[in-house]
This record gives sequence, C-alpha cells and structure tokens, in this order.
Amino acid sequence: MNRPDTQALGGTVNARIGKVYMSLSKAHRKAADYVLSNVFRSATMSIDELANAVGISVATANRFARALGFEGYPQFRAELVYGFEAMLAPIDNLRSEIQRPATSTEIISSSLNEDMANLEATRRGLAPDLCNHAVRQILNAERIYIVGYGASAFLAGLMAHSLDPFCNTVQSTLGSGGPSNVARQLFKYTERDLVIGISFPRYAEDVVTILQQLREKGVPILALTDAPSSPLASLANVTLYAQTRRNFSPNSEGAALCLIEAICSAVAHQAKAPVHAASEMTKFMLPWLYQEPNATSRKSQAAAASKIIDMDRPA
Repeated sequence: MNRPDTQALGGTVNARIGKVYMSLSKAHRKAADYVLSNVFRSATMSIDELANAVGISVATANRFARALGFEGYPQFRAELVYGFEAMLAPIDNLRSEIQRPATSTEIISSSLNEDMANLEATRRGLAPDLCNHAVRQILNAERIYIVGYGASAFLAGLMAHSLDPFCNTVQSTLGSGGPSNVARQLFKYTERDLVIGISFPRYAEDVVTILQQLREKGVPILALTDAPSSPLASLANVTLYAQTRRNFSPNSEGAALCLIEAICSAVAHQAKAPVHAASEMTKFMLPWLYQEPNATSRKSQAAAASKIIDMDRPA
C-alpha cells in the first residue's frame, strides 16, 4: 500500500526550518526537531498542544512560527496542514464539537439528526437507472467479491452476509488475510464476475489500488462511496452514493450501512425464488439458532421448515 509522504506534504515548512535552523534559539530548535519528526501529528495540534508536547511556552511556540517567517502560529499550522486537509477535517470537527457545551442527550439527539439528514440526502440522490443496473450486476455475476478496509471491511462483511442467500458465491475482505492475499484471489476474476468496492472519507488506498488493477483486467466494478469526487467513482462501472457526514467521526457507518441494506433488499426482491432460498438457509441454520427451552423440538421445527420450503419451492 502506498503511504502518504508526510515529509513531502510538510515540505514548505521543512524548507523554511532548513534555511533558518542554525540561527534558531535552543527552544526553537527543540520545536523544529519535534515538527520535523512528527509532521502529521504537529499538523493536528493547537498551539497549546504543540507547546505542551515540545515542553515550551505558548509564547515561545508562537515566536517559533514567526522565526520561520510566518505571521503567527495559525499561519504556520495552515501551511503544515496543506495536503492533509481531508485527513485532518474530522479531527478539526471533533475539536470544535467538544468545545461546545451540551448534555449527553443533546449529543445523542444531534447525532441521530445527522443520520436522518444523511439518509434523506442519500434517498434524494438515488438514480433509478443506476440502482437497477447495480441490482442486475449483482444478480448476474457468477462470483462477487466485496472489497473494503478499515471500518468499510465490516460493511463489506455485512453486505456479503445479506447477499449470500441470493447469490452463488459472495466473499469479502473481512478476515481475508490482507490486500496481497485478496489480490491473489481477484486475479482469477473475469468479466463474468463482480467486485464491489466500499470506501468513504478518509479513503483507503488499498481499495483504490485493487480497483485500479481490476479495471485494467476488465472486471465489472460497483462502487459504494460518498461523492463523485471520490477516487472510487472514476474506477467503477456503476457508483451509488451515500451521504455520510458526521461531526464526531470521519463518517457515519450507519448511513452507509442503510444504503447497503437497501441494495440487498432490492436484490432479494428481484432474485429468483427468494423465499425458497431464505427458507433453505433457515432450515440449514436451525441447529445454531436459539430456541426457548419449552419450544417445539428441533426435529419438529425442521419438519415444519421443510413443509414451508416445499410450499415455496419453485415449480
């Protein structure tokens, strides 16, 4: 996986430090050494946090910024942040939110309101042609692999779980053994298969890399992401969007999961003999499903399930 070059992203600040380093005071050199060794971490810090981490006063931290040619610490941090904006936005949002007085009930209510707004925006943004195309892709694929990393790995696992009764072969990256192992499996995929890529800000480089490789092979790709500006959008044959804005975290996984469950519901509706498929799976799973102590025996339940299956069996 390609990692961001933090030295390159903080390059302007690094260059300024290099030009004046020998003329800096002992305290300022201490600050410079910390920034050079911790570019990303420094970009996330307020002036108080940097001063505390380095072991200098706030006034000295501000003078350090001026010694580098900036008007003050805000301008120094703005330059340090350049290139990290998307990664740092959730941290800045969190810093702002925790400074706002509020009760736990107000925060919970506000969070629920955020997701209701996300879901309404997602619903309004649905394109009928793309929705229909996505469902056909899923139902027509011989094999499906769902790719997601970070929190999206769990979303991929849940989507695979929901699609499994209605599709021949569904796998996901959850517990897959890492990107290189996934790549080995996806190397065998063809135009008859489907790969579903899931990633939201802050986008996972591994997902983008895998989809780039698959696009070159001509494997159909369905992307689930947040906006047309997402790196997944340009790689997919079909893209469906979920608004996932959240003040206290980078994304709302709940809003993304709602889109996934909605897609799986559409697949179940369009699948051949969905009731029969669900009944067969339920019959097979009966030994692992909890039953009340006084409930009907497993043998009787299995017989009842078989009767239901026979009724639902396609002609």
